[in-house]
Amino acid sequence: MSLFKEKLKKGEKMFGPFLNMNYPAVVEIAGLAGFDFVILDNEHGEIPLESVGDLIRAAKVADIPAIVRVYEGNPELIDKALDLGADGVQVPNIGSKADAERAVQAAKFAPMGSRGCNRFVRAGKYGSIDKNQFFGKANEETAVILQVEGQDGVAALSDILTVKGIDVLFVGPYDLSASLGIPGQVDHPKVIEQMEQIMKEAEKVGVAIGFFVDDVRKAVEWRNRGVQYVSFSSDVGELYTRFKECADYFKSK
Repeated sequence: MSLFKEKLKKGEKMFGPFLNMNYPAVVEIAGLAGFDFVILDNEHGEIPLESVGDLIRAAKVADIPAIVRVYEGNPELIDKALDLGADGVQVPNIGSKADAERAVQAAKFAPMGSRGCNRFVRAGKYGSIDKNQFFGKANEETAVILQVEGQDGVAALSDILTVKGIDVLFVGPYDLSASLGIPGQVDHPKVIEQMEQIMKEAEKVGVAIGFFVDDVRKAVEWRNRGVQYVSFSSDVGELYTRFKECADYFKSK
C-alpha cells in the first residue's frame, strides 16, 4: 500500500498545497518544506497534462505523494494521470452517484473497474514491474478523491457515499458557496453548515473527508475536528502573500 493511503487508513491528518505553477522545483520545495502531499492542479492551474510526468518525477525525488486534479471526470484523463505515476487522482464536480461510479471505475483495473491495462507506462516502471504485481497492487495503492462542490452533489451525497472505492470525499468551499448564491463567502453559516453535514455523512461510512482552506489557522481548526486531507491555498497564492509582506515591510520602514 502507498504511504499516502496507509496514512489515510490509519486516520492520520495530512496537509498539502495546490500547485498551479508548471515548475518541478516548486514540487521539490513543497516536499522539502515538510508538506504531506501536493495537488498538481490540471483544472485551474497552468499545468497541462503533458507536464504532469515531470512534476511527478520531482515529487518522487522530494519523497512527497503527488495527487493530480484532472479538469473533469473524463476516464481518459484519469487513466492518463495514473499511468504517469500519480499517487492518486482528484476528480471535480461530482454531482451524482453515476459521476462517482464513473470516476472510480476509471481509476481501477478489473475486476473493480475499467482502467486500461498497460504496464509499459511510468506507473509500471516501463514494464520492469512484474505484470501480476503491478495489476494486482495498483488498485490498492491508488487513491481516489472525489470533489462535491454543488447542490446536486450535496443532495446526492448519501447515494455517492455508497460507491465503493472512494478514499476521500473532498469539499470545495468556494464552489459550494457559489452554488448557495453567496460566491466567495466561505465562512458564511450556510457554507459551514453544509461542510459540517458532509463531514458527518462521510464519517458514518468511514470515508475520509477533505477540505480546502486558504488560511493555515483554519487548516488547524478543521484538522482538529477530524478532517484528514487538508488542502491549503496554492503555490502562487502563498508566493504572492510572502512577497507582499516583504514589499510592504520594506516600504513602511
